[in-house]
Amino acid sequence: MAAQADHEERRRQIAEALLRIADTQGLQAASMRAVAAEAGVSLRLVQYYFTTKEGLLLDALARLGAQLQARMEQWIRAAGSPPTPRGIVTAVLSCILPTDPESRRITRTYSAYYTLVLSDPEVLEKHGARQPELLEGFLAKQLRAAQEAGQIDSDKDPEMTAAGLLAMVNGLGSSVLGGQRTGDAALAILTHHLDELYRSP
Repeated sequence: MAAQADHEERRRQIAEALLRIADTQGLQAASMRAVAAEAGVSLRLVQYYFTTKEGLLLDALARLGAQLQARMEQWIRAAGSPPTPRGIVTAVLSCILPTDPESRRITRTYSAYYTLVLSDPEVLEKHGARQPELLEGFLAKQLRAAQEAGQIDSDKDPEMTAAGLLAMVNGLGSSVLGGQRTGDAALAILTHHLDELYRSP
């Protein structure tokens, strides 16, 4: 068990080194040699744990997704006990916006992956598309619950609304990273749209 834990710690160390490079320099700079240097290990060790660059990229992407999931769960817990459907939707969408160092790091790193996908779309097709679909489905479930409670108009399509909210938040995140607006301004825009959505029918 100790050896297995040590192997997992090594894989984590190497994958997180790649994520740091992706955050600060972009994935075009994340060669196996650069990752080894960032992790403070030999190139041979990186190649031992990750025989291909794609394997390393995908392992790191899964870890990034787990970090975002943990952040969402933390924000949902802070939204109340038990949180309302609106509280859950607000927490999830707000925690994605790059308003603090952790969310800015996560957003920048996902952006690095999106840039990579533009030149290698098969990576997204095979491994990267599932998380957004799951998140849209989760949000649609919360919107449907609010609809059943009479908090959202019955003619709203929960799936389309969830997809639109996520697209808006992703666009707002890009505008924050690009310096077009502050995180607080982006959060105010999100709150405005949620207030309109949850206005009593």
